[in-house]
Order: sequence, then C-alpha cells, then structure tokens
Amino acid sequence: MKPDSSLSELRLALLGFKSVWRSVIVISLIIGLLGFTSTVYMLEVYDRVVTSRSVTTLLMLTVVAFGAYAVMEVLEKIRSRMLWSVGIQFELKLVDRVYNAMFDGLLKKQMGGALTVQNDLRTVREFFNNPALSAVFEVPMALVAVVLIFFINPLLGWAAFVGALMQTFVAWLLQRASRKPLLEAQRRSQEAQIYAEASLRNTQVMESMGMMPAVMAQWQKKQQAFLAFQARASESAGGLNAVSKLLQQLMGSVMLGLAAWMLLEHSLNGGSSMMIISSVLAGRLLTPLTQVVQQWSALVSVTASWTRLEQLLALVPARASNMALPAPKGELIVEALTAAPPGQAQPVLRGVQFGLPPGCVLGVIGPSASGKTSLARLLMGIWVPMAGKVRLDGADVHIWDKEELGPYLGYLPQGVELMEGTLAENIARFGDVDMGRVQDAARLVGLHEFILSLPDGYETAVGRDGGLLSGGQRQRVALARALFGNPVLVVLDEPNSSLDEAGDAALSQAIQVMKSRGTTFVVITHRTSVLSVTDRLLLLRDGTQQMYGPTAEVMQKLMPAQVPTQAAPVVAQGA
Repeated sequence: MKPDSSLSELRLALLGFKSVWRSVIVISLIIGLLGFTSTVYMLEVYDRVVTSRSVTTLLMLTVVAFGAYAVMEVLEKIRSRMLWSVGIQFELKLVDRVYNAMFDGLLKKQMGGALTVQNDLRTVREFFNNPALSAVFEVPMALVAVVLIFFINPLLGWAAFVGALMQTFVAWLLQRASRKPLLEAQRRSQEAQIYAEASLRNTQVMESMGMMPAVMAQWQKKQQAFLAFQARASESAGGLNAVSKLLQQLMGSVMLGLAAWMLLEHSLNGGSSMMIISSVLAGRLLTPLTQVVQQWSALVSVTASWTRLEQLLALVPARASNMALPAPKGELIVEALTAAPPGQAQPVLRGVQFGLPPGCVLGVIGPSASGKTSLARLLMGIWVPMAGKVRLDGADVHIWDKEELGPYLGYLPQGVELMEGTLAENIARFGDVDMGRVQDAARLVGLHEFILSLPDGYETAVGRDGGLLSGGQRQRVALARALFGNPVLVVLDEPNSSLDEAGDAALSQAIQVMKSRGTTFVVITHRTSVLSVTDRLLLLRDGTQQMYGPTAEVMQKLMPAQVPTQAAPVVAQGA
C-alpha cells in the first residue's frame, strides 16, 4: 500500500509505528479497567466482608486488589517505556532529514536559525512521554464510563455529559487565553538566547570597546519581554487550571448527591452501590480532560514545534538522489550566469561566462560589491542561478550530490570559520584522518612546522570557531582544509586577507604545486601578490563581466591606478 502523499513527512513517520500505537491502546484499555479496582474492592468489602464477617474473604479480596494494582503499575511502566521508545525512534527516523532541511534552509536563507529547529525536534520527542499523550489513550475508557453512567440512569448520564462539556469549555477558554502569549513567549525566549550566543562570540570586541553594558541592556529587554508574555500566559492558565480542578472535585460530589436523591425517589437502578459507582465513573470521565488542561502549555509548545517542522520540511524538499557521476577532472564552464542572493529578486551577477581547462588558475578582481563572493558561492553550487549554469566536466554543480562531489572540491570562504575539534580533524574535513594527507595539506600552506611546534601537534584543539588560533593561523588551516585530498577545483575567496608575507608566499607556492597536479583554481583577491600565479583574469564591476582573458593581456589593458595594490588591500564586503 502506497503512503498517502497528502500527509506530511511527520505524519507519515508516525504511521510507521502503527503496531506500537495498537499495543499502547490495548494496554491503556486494560489500565483503564484496572483503574476501577478500588471501587470494586470497596463494593465487595461492603457486600461480602461486612455481611459475612469473613476474614478469609477480606484477605483474598485484598490480595486480588494488590495484584491488580501491581499489574496496573507494570502496565503503566510498559506504556511509558513504549512511548518513550517511539519518541526516540521518531527522532532518529527524522533527524537526518530535519538536519539536511535545516542546513539547506540556512544556505538558501529560507529560515531564521538552527537553534529553533533543534529545539522543535527535541520538544516533539519529549512530548511522547508527556501525561497529556497518555490521557489521549484513556479517552476510549472515558467514553465507556459515559455509557455505563447512562445505563445506571439517563439523568446521571446527562449530568456527567454536561460536566464533560464544561471541562471542555474550560480547555477552550484556556487555549484562547494562553495560546498567543505562550507562542510569543517562546519566540521571545529564542530571540534572547540567540542574541546571548551571538554576544558571547564577540566578547573581545565588546570588552575592548566598552560595549558590555549596552549589549546587556539589549539582552535584558529581550528577556523581560519573554518574561512578560510568560507571566501573562501563566496568569491566564493558572486561573483556568484552578477552575478545571474545581470542576473535577465538584463532579464527584454532584453525581453522588444526585444519585442519593434518585435513591430516595426509588429511581436509581442497582440500589445504593450505584451512588458510589456513578461518582467514580464521572471522575474517570473527567480525568483525561483535566490532564489535558493541566498540560496545556506543553500542548501549545509541541503544536507550535510540530507546525514549524512541517513547514520547514514542506519548504525545503528532501535532497534528490541523483545518478552517480564519474570523478571530475577539473574542466569548469560558466554559461551566461545570472544570479541573486536567496530570497531576493535583484540580480547581483548578470551574464557572466567563461571556461577553464583542468590545471588553469583564474584570478577574479574588481571593486567591493561587484559580485565576486556571489560568483564563488555559485561555483561551489551553494546558490541556485536565476539563469545559466555552472558545469564541472559538463555536469551541473548545483544538482550534483554534494557528498559525492565534495571531496573533489576545495573552498575557502571570505569569512573563515573552523569547527570545534583538533587541527587534524579540521584539515581532514572531519572525515577519516589520514595523517599522510593531512600533513601534505599542511606542508602545502607552510603550516606543518608550526603545528609540530605545538605541545599536542596535530591533536591541538582549535577551540570554538577556531578562537584559540590567530586570524592568520585560522586562514592557513582553512586553506589546508580546502587543499586536503588534492581536489580538482578549488575556489579561494580573499585567501590572503589575513596572511603576512611568508603566508602570501606559501599561498602562491601551494597554488603552483596544486596546479602542476592538475587542480583548477579560481582565486578572488584584492591583492596583486597572488596574481603572478594566475593564467587568466576576470574583472567584475557592478555584477557584470568587464574583462576576461590571459592575465598579461588584462593587466596591460588596466590602468595602474585601477589595479588593486598589495600596499592598500581592500576586503570585499558581501560581494
């Protein structure tokens, strides 16, 4: 049977646990039946023990009751463990898909941040063990209770039904009063957390320029807004929760009093024992509704998380599994490329086209905001072109499976970022650490001797975001990462912006060595030092291709004042 395509991926994932849900329903029904143990025990004591005055009967009834309680406790533990296990399996089933969607959404700027997605998936998983979900499985037993009360007396049945309606009305009022402030409180809490984490990444700047009080004030405003909405939601929920508990307590007394009146009027079927039974059944009817009301904030939270996850997975489709392609050799073709940043309609590149054979080094120059960094992202397949193609050995790099293509590419972005781990792990791209290849990449960029001088060598931790290294050291490690494994195409965006003269020379030497191995390079730069190793130059201005050709020819056409100089480097900003 094919899955219903109209269902979301989350719902389809839940359907994969049908056998577990059936087992949980059966266990819940048995638990519901065993929940009447105290009532049955009390009636039997009055009917059998008091009249017969038999200690043996009392002992046997007590043993049976204790056994029922023990079985009920075991079944509740089993149900809780099953639901907890489903939550874990549900998360494991979706974690890769959600992570990829989060990753692709951030790349395409279709979502705000990763923190919300991670919290949402955790919230959904944790709800599987929430009492409110267990209450849902007890609803069938509540319906049985209603039917039994109607059998005792229709008037009692209608009284219990009215009580359930009142409890449902309280739940509706709670939803209406608290949902918006709860959702807003969650949003403000996430904003405050994201702001705090961003602030902690800039502690040196904040401390050096005395920004701490101002930044703290901004964080406190966000935190106070969160607390205000949370207080508003708690105030609304608190009063209605009290009403819900009051209704549950009143229902037992109302049912008992009403049944007693009917007994006096000789209209209660089953005699005096039905007074107690009807009261207990009414309590069983309201218990699931009361639990739902008490867990309302959790229900609102998981509903919002579920909705956001569904929207994310619908917005960012699963990655298509394309046919495996042969290993590329490094021939790069750019065909009439026009592109805009994700989510924007105004092109930042228009009609760029060129071709590079394997082993060719292209230098890309131009003023800030001319589209150079945008071109780098398109060459790596990060952005989707509005028109045109970027082809590597004839295949579109954007649709090429990145896990398959990635080892053949090297990329050094303008904003260098390292991941928390060791130097060896960062250079090896957090794959299998082949120390021979890691050291080869480090030697290429002149980093090997420096790493060996460290107490832990290649096992030295770089810290969060590479914070334990200097700017130049981070750039060299990122450059070694880009050259790791002898990729066939390497795109370097301002690779020498943080390098000294020795680093500059090591960069040029590395490009020459890799070029001799057949690697194609695209080097975006504002400094002329690296242009000496390029074969061709591309000049961009205002997103258009102004000049393209052999380096010597393009340099000859450019006036000296227009050529970027090493003495006055300029770093492109978001080009």
